[in-house]
Amino acid sequence: MSSRQDGNRDEKRDEAAVARFVERFAAELTAAGMQRMAARVFSALLASDAGSMTAAELAETLSISPAAVSGAVRYLTQTGMIGREREPGTRRDRYRLYDDVMATALTRRDQLLVRWEKQLREGADALGPHTPAGTRMTETADLFAFMQQELEETLLRWQERRAGARADD
Repeated sequence: MSSRQDGNRDEKRDEAAVARFVERFAAELTAAGMQRMAARVFSALLASDAGSMTAAELAETLSISPAAVSGAVRYLTQTGMIGREREPGTRRDRYRLYDDVMATALTRRDQLLVRWEKQLREGADALGPHTPAGTRMTETADLFAFMQQELEETLLRWQERRAGARADD
């Protein structure tokens, strides 16, 4: 077990429990469609106090090869879930979570919903909006429009709540 400083309180980390969390959360992300190794790397970064690690640290933490780390961080940087920065005075890169990464990921999902809604509306027009298939596409497009609005409002409420919680600290 290692200890960490978090404000004025000293907390002990149960490294075995942290490792179990990393693997369980990675399995959830994989089930939702993320690449398995990328999910493990993302989960390890999420569970790290610093929110950043080098490729060597990730390989050691997850007991994986440098090649596996390379592929995973490539995927995560391309999807905008993590960033890469150079350690000052070295040739090593650090991989860092973006602030409020999950809200950012949901915002990107919102952009996907916009594209899907547009395509579905074009499909409904091509099929005829009053045909059974056109009606189905219009209803699905309406669902995506509703989800976009709800997600946008939810994220705004989250930002307000988060700002308030930080102000209370």
